[in-house]
Amino acid sequence: QVQLVESGGGVVQAGGSLRLSCATSGLTFRLYAMGWFRQAPGKEREFVATRKQSGGRTSYADSVKGRFTISRDNLKNTVYLQMDSLKPEDTAVYYCAADRDYGVGTTVNEYEYWGQGTQVTVSS
Repeated sequence: QVQLVESGGGVVQAGGSLRLSCATSGLTFRLYAMGWFRQAPGKEREFVATRKQSGGRTSYADSVKGRFTISRDNLKNTVYLQMDSLKPEDTAVYYCAADRDYGVGTTVNEYEYWGQGTQVTVSS
């Protein structure tokens, strides 16, 4: 049974930082590209960042580029999202996801497994 469990969300003031973690089990972690998405109230789920399997190539949404960093630890089967210089518009539920294929990795439909999400709230 595949499980993805996010943690690290919370309430932070604008300009602050948070580090999200996503612990996985039940899959061969190194074979999966890992992504982070977010969904604000009344909006569609949107791509935030992805890190590929081999080589660890990364991609970021323009809205977070230079502020967020995705990393992965293949020994701990965990993916992280370091979020700095947070803005109120970053407020959302953040989800991690796993993709066995070698696609672009920026769309919801590419990902097979999802976590339950963790709330991030940035106050102004």
